Amino acid sequence: MITKSFDTQSEAIISPQSFYGEQQHICDIAIGTFSREIYAAVLDRFPNTVATEIKAANRIGPIHLLDIGGQKVLFYLSEIGSTLAATLVLEINWRTGADKFILFGSAGSLDRELTAGKYVIPTQAYRDEGMSYHYAPPADYISVKNADIVAEIFSELGLPYIKGKVWTTDAIYRETRNLVSARKAEGCLAVEMELAGVQAVCDFHGIELYDFLVTGDVVDQPDYTPDGLHEANHDLGKFYAALEIVKWLRNNADIR
Repeated sequence: MITKSFDTQSEAIISPQSFYGEQQHICDIAIGTFSREIYAAVLDRFPNTVATEIKAANRIGPIHLLDIGGQKVLFYLSEIGSTLAATLVLEINWRTGADKFILFGSAGSLDRELTAGKYVIPTQAYRDEGMSYHYAPPADYISVKNADIVAEIFSELGLPYIKGKVWTTDAIYRETRNLVSARKAEGCLAVEMELAGVQAVCDFHGIELYDFLVTGDVVDQPDYTPDGLHEANHDLGKFYAALEIVKWLRNNADIR
């Protein structure tokens, strides 16, 4: 069973070193976006170079080193889905030495009244995916341990937000009404596709994750429409919020 996949009694056969050699150290902080439009806009606005590449059979993904007012930060377009997004974090960590990742994305709201006009700062993620069960003991939820830091930063900036649980699922087309009702009853504010697996990988490897979301479409409505999803996906304001987390990290941590 998948709940028996967390093996701490034997060594992993494959590691990033198998493909990339010795671990490199370029920059401590990485920002990942899931939006092709934000990705293109940021590369157009800020000087950047390609720091390294992550290679797979179907694509080569560049990892950029941005220069933002003389400060360096890595930037990349994340894969979608828990397994791919989490694996990419691990490989970028190996290729660049980045051990602080800021990820932002969109989510489906489970309660429009609670999330409208606010960032969602996840505190726990329901593990309705497969990746996390290989990196953490089985449980329904995984804690998002840096939620309070993100909330502190947003409070200082006056950014509206709500903290709470979210639901991570790999199966966008199997978000049924009964499952939505069950997650809402447990206090979940939104549904997304990556966080549980990414957080589990980060915890296992000692990587710090700072995550926030913007809701667009509303899953809990009588007749579903994707209204609001495009704006939630591609709003450039999320990148500038991520830069504020970078500033906080540089002021409060030992950053290279």
